[in-house]
Amino acid sequence: QVQLVESGGGLVQAGGSLRLSCAASGRTFGGYAVGWFRQAPGKEREFVAAISWLGTSTDYADSVKGRFTISRDNAKNTVTLQMNSLKPDDTAVYYCAADRFPARTVVPVRPLDFGSWGQGTQVTVSS
Repeated sequence: QVQLVESGGGLVQAGGSLRLSCAASGRTFGGYAVGWFRQAPGKEREFVAAISWLGTSTDYADSVKGRFTISRDNAKNTVTLQMNSLKPDDTAVYYCAADRFPARTVVPVRPLDFGSWGQGTQVTVSS
């Protein structure tokens, strides 16, 4: 399994932007699809965005389409989630997840699809 570390969370006002990063260690991201999930207090973990291992396919939750962008740099073993036009409803702990999906266009979106998880990074959006 690959070890994942998230960074980039913080406090931002509504309408602002944050950039989250997920770095892999222990092995490369080669062959791994990567997803971002979030969990707000009292709520279940929910899908945010995911990207295939070559970066050719992506998927987004309806609630973030047009505002968030997922991308990856396999040479640097990093996946990034650019979050723009943030809303108070985006407040949550954000988790990076990864698992092997060698098919180039597969974009898994369920938490059970992923075997490796980071510790999470807090994102707080104030109104």
